[in-house]
Amino acid sequence: MLDALTLTLGVAALALAGWCGLAAYRDQPTKDWHFIGMAVVTVLALAQLVVGIVKLAQGGEPDEGGVIFTAYLIGALCAIPAAGFLSLTERTKWGSVTVAAGAVVLAVLEVRLTDIWGGTGA
Repeated sequence: MLDALTLTLGVAALALAGWCGLAAYRDQPTKDWHFIGMAVVTVLALAQLVVGIVKLAQGGEPDEGGVIFTAYLIGALCAIPAAGFLSLTERTKWGSVTVAAGAVVLAVLEVRLTDIWGGTGA
């Protein structure tokens, strides 16, 4: 697919996880700047979704099938917004833990997307 975007998104997700994990360690809920970070990561995931769909439309074929690949792209897009929404309902340190966990899930989804596509930037 696009290795640079996948790597950037994975690193950004892990950075967000660390940042929100630090807030949880300090007994802080998610704050406005955390939501800015979540927005940046979500925009990267949206860009990845668009690039992935364009690659499929151009005839690219993931090793494990287009349906699974598209499902993982959609899941990657939804991971951070869902965690952010849940953190709004839990305005304690556990909201920050939720976002950190969602960001780790996103990083794992990025590794799996690379595997599904075939492990190369083809």
